[in-house]
Amino acid sequence: MGASNFVEGVDLAFKIIFGISLFFLVGITTVMLYFVYRYNRKRHPQAVQIKDNNFLEFTWITVPLILVLLMFYYGYVAFSPMRNVPKDAIPITVIGKMWVWTFEYEGGKQSPVLVVPLNKAVKLNLHSDDVIHSLYIPAFRIKEDVVPGKKNYMWFIAQQPGEYDVLCTVYCGLRHSYMETKTRVVSEEEYAAWLKALPEKSAEPDGLVILKKNACTGCHSIDGSKIVSTSFKGLYGKTEKVVTNGTERSITVDDEYIMTSVYDPDKDLVVGYPKGLMKTYRGIVTEDEMNKVIDYLKTIK
Repeated sequence: MGASNFVEGVDLAFKIIFGISLFFLVGITTVMLYFVYRYNRKRHPQAVQIKDNNFLEFTWITVPLILVLLMFYYGYVAFSPMRNVPKDAIPITVIGKMWVWTFEYEGGKQSPVLVVPLNKAVKLNLHSDDVIHSLYIPAFRIKEDVVPGKKNYMWFIAQQPGEYDVLCTVYCGLRHSYMETKTRVVSEEEYAAWLKALPEKSAEPDGLVILKKNACTGCHSIDGSKIVSTSFKGLYGKTEKVVTNGTERSITVDDEYIMTSVYDPDKDLVVGYPKGLMKTYRGIVTEDEMNKVIDYLKTIK
């Protein structure tokens, strides 16, 4: 028995496709080497015209057709159940954003780890806050793209307790390889106790919500650590050296500078950072939203 209900079907399809591919790899290579030896120039210095062979032509059309249909059949048999979700499946919302997975349960409770009960159908409703991601749980043999603005889902029944990797398989930015977490499969009793103890989702400041919505926290941390660019922590009021029109100068991070950095990011470049690292958010983030962001940045010293 596999880690999920889809393991057997996917593995069977893989073995059939791999077996057919291996057979033809060995067979064609063997025939090729035989022909190179049998019909080389030393043995046959004078070329001979080989006429058509109806049986051979029929064979190399019919056999590949049958094999392709066979591979399609087993692939379809494995894939089709993945789109038919049981009515009693437990709904969990998966939120993908650069570069972290978040799992939201009923009641708005959130967890950075996917925890599911053993032998119960689970439906994952997929949502992206920024760019295209792809949720992949190798041990369960399931993978689906997480596309902004598009509704998508996947489901499974975990059949073995344990901890399994969760990955992103679509390149989504500089820290794509860090976008991983775990799936924990536990008993129903342990799952119920874990879900009950999971804290309620706390209300976040409007400014932080806007930053996350626009994927700003993918490059700028809020805890002082460096990701791609400077951290938001302690940024407001800080003195920075910037390059403006080729001239280096010192500035104090204030309302005006933050507005300029968001709407015209290449105007006052912090020394050490190249042009084009950040896109303009003019027309995306309104001035009212910017004021809320600035108010939030003032609070994280």
